[in-house]
Amino acid sequence: MSPSSGGLQRNFFASLPGIVFVGAVIGVLASFLQYFGNPANMGVCVACMERDIAGAIGLHRAAVVQYMRPEIIAFVLGSFAAALFSREFKSRGGAAPMTRFILGMAAMIGALVFLGCPWRAILRLAGGDGNSLFGIAGLVAGVWVGTLFFKQGYSLGRSTRQSIATGLMLPLIMLGLLGLRLLYPPVAGADQNGVLFYSAKGPGAAYAPLLISLGAGLLIGYLAQRSRFCTMGAIRDTLLFRHTHLLAGVLALLVVAFGANLLLGQFKPGFEGQPIAHTQGLWNFAGMFVAGLAFALAGGCPGRQLFMAGEGDSDAGVFVLGMFAGAAVAHNFGLASGPAGIGPHGIAAVAVSLAVCLYIGFANRQRMA
Repeated sequence: MSPSSGGLQRNFFASLPGIVFVGAVIGVLASFLQYFGNPANMGVCVACMERDIAGAIGLHRAAVVQYMRPEIIAFVLGSFAAALFSREFKSRGGAAPMTRFILGMAAMIGALVFLGCPWRAILRLAGGDGNSLFGIAGLVAGVWVGTLFFKQGYSLGRSTRQSIATGLMLPLIMLGLLGLRLLYPPVAGADQNGVLFYSAKGPGAAYAPLLISLGAGLLIGYLAQRSRFCTMGAIRDTLLFRHTHLLAGVLALLVVAFGANLLLGQFKPGFEGQPIAHTQGLWNFAGMFVAGLAFALAGGCPGRQLFMAGEGDSDAGVFVLGMFAGAAVAHNFGLASGPAGIGPHGIAAVAVSLAVCLYIGFANRQRMA
């Protein structure tokens, strides 16, 4: 059954034109978020933005990547609003939460070796960064390995219905973070305001105005929940079922972001000197290979995990919290890459994270009927 069949047929955003429209909207908004102040080639990056939030609340002290990114908050709240409006909010969970937390950590560590999530890999390519090609290749390879586990009956078990209060946990956490951002806004030249830390320089000091970030995030969250937009799912469905429905949305994101960057003067092709990127192709590939495998085993890319959490999936919420923890570990222990290349302990981080993902994959295979 295709993603646009059955009960989703009445939902325009789940149709082929709808998913293309959603991808195009995300591409435009990402380019304009960069234009209005977000870091170059990082109009939207779930991993990077979650990393910045982790820094803002003091989970790590990497001074150049600390900012309470409103887009992440709005992704969850926009998805929550969409789920309520469409009566799709269903509180559920309980399917291997600890495993999902560890997968979230591994995914974040891999993403920070590459310096971006799947969305940013696409946006980096749309901005002219040739290094992203290694990351995209690693992402596809990682998801492909995940499909091999799927064919062997891999499963983390079935989620069960839970209390509404449980399903509301991550949206409420995001509301709390938004409250902190409103109470303690960034102050020019200061590295802290109240309980929040802010970058005085570097990527964390580059951000679009609050209302623009919130508006774009809410719209993306709403549309992505309605369309089931997912970069990992696009690769998985193409490899496993030859379904290109979600892939059409991802390609629309790439094409439209490329066009918008050309119009806004943000397209700068090449490998050297790309913003928030390094040229070590092997580690760009390896980082996203690990991240892609973790996303596949967890059942969604980092954006999709946020959107599922907004619609009541506490398992997805646990994965998101795992990514926050992974960001803290990556920066506190020198696992993350920088413009000069892989971090001092990055190679060990890739090896350990890969081993963990493979262990989870093998340990959760089921006997096929």
